Amino acid sequence: MAIARFPTIVIDCPDPAALAKFYGEMLDWKAEISEDWVDLKADYGQCISFQQVENYRAPVWPEQEVPQQFHLDVVVDDLDTAEAAVVALGATRHSHQPGTSFRVFLDPAGHPFCLCLN
Repeated sequence: MAIARFPTIVIDCPDPAALAKFYGEMLDWKAEISEDWVDLKADYGQCISFQQVENYRAPVWPEQEVPQQFHLDVVVDDLDTAEAAVVALGATRHSHQPGTSFRVFLDPAGHPFCLCLN
């Protein structure tokens, strides 16, 4: 029997509402916004939360001067189409691309995330 249920990923960032807007549009999830915290929820129960932190430092990837701390992998049907869409939302394609079945991007706060075919 599980000890706990429904884990939530919490992401540190300088502006929770702005970062939740980026991921909300990418995933088509709805945001519940408070002063320094945002819960971004799917219709089926998953949740990603964003918390404001002072003196936020974006991760540096693939180097580890400032560790990436976490990253999200999201599944897409077509890498080119998905790339155009996330770049239009404010993502940046990273110069280091170590694979062919996925692409690495930085969200507007500098966190790496991957668009994956599988």
